[in-house]
Amino acid sequence: MATRTLVLTLLLVLAGCTTPLDPTAATSTPVPADGTGTTPATQSADSTTRPPTATATPATTTAGSNPWGPEPVVVAVRNEGSRDRDFARFVREAATFWEEHDERYLGFQVQYEVHPDAENPDLVVAFTDGIPNCGNVSDAVGCAPLFTDPRQIDRPATAWVKTGLSDESTVLVAEHELGHTLGLAHTDPPHEVMQARSVLYTEPQPNATDRAFPWADGDFTVRIDAANASDPAGARSQVDHALTYYEEDPPGMPTNLTFTRTDDDPEIDIRFGPAPDCGAASGSCISTYGTDPDGDGAIETYTRIEIRLVGLDTGAVGWHVGYWLAHAFGAEADGEKPPPFRDASGSERRSAWWE
Repeated sequence: MATRTLVLTLLLVLAGCTTPLDPTAATSTPVPADGTGTTPATQSADSTTRPPTATATPATTTAGSNPWGPEPVVVAVRNEGSRDRDFARFVREAATFWEEHDERYLGFQVQYEVHPDAENPDLVVAFTDGIPNCGNVSDAVGCAPLFTDPRQIDRPATAWVKTGLSDESTVLVAEHELGHTLGLAHTDPPHEVMQARSVLYTEPQPNATDRAFPWADGDFTVRIDAANASDPAGARSQVDHALTYYEEDPPGMPTNLTFTRTDDDPEIDIRFGPAPDCGAASGSCISTYGTDPDGDGAIETYTRIEIRLVGLDTGAVGWHVGYWLAHAFGAEADGEKPPPFRDASGSERRSAWWE
């Protein structure tokens, strides 16, 4: 008897920009180089593409016989995870899917009776925080035996579904695993249900903008691209002042942050030079990148940022970098940033503010 798994293909990667707009626009103003004007309003530019709506595919497999026999399949539901959810409703929805499409995709009729606390079930759908060993697949979100013959079934059989998924994704995984117990393999239709890998979403999670520290850890790799700066060495020195400032645990900021300078692909990418999307002749902006595991169109955890500086005096580079690093580390409101980045004048931005 073989087992079949369903695994997660990906979590959508999003990019969002917080940018100072053109000063002539009515919606916000930039972080200007000279310290005049107001600081920029945060904007949301996040977007995502959701999986396509499932479409039915005509059955192409040879009609078989129900491995469970002619009687209704009694299904129990067991919650072995840490989440208190009504998992039975997801199992009922998955069972209804197969009852409504049995002749089309299975070639035989199937009927389910979902009784969560059934004492002598034919099948148990168990919800767990981690799928047991199932073909040595590390990222499995579901696992079930593949039944094509009644002699393969030792009742009660068990199908596993991972907890922590969204309602829609939980139903999809349950449908997938029930499909295996009805004799369908990963190559069988409906492919949007039975394919081996699917885009799945988690239960709602806090967005990055709602987290105290929106990163997986405090160890960062930094690339400093100062090739287009008027004074490359001075610009690099300014950036180093900003990074060292945060390594020394300023008040109100996360502690134990580390920065490794590299010329390779970075997790944090600090760029200098023309950045038309900043929308200003002089100033700075930030772009944020991260994952969207719950599929709500907003980043939940940052994986990379790009700080772009445009037309700045070398002496102000460090301040602008430090300002946006505070933003990226969870201090989005200026009142939450360290003191040097609150209402700084032009001369203060060009001063040795890190001392």
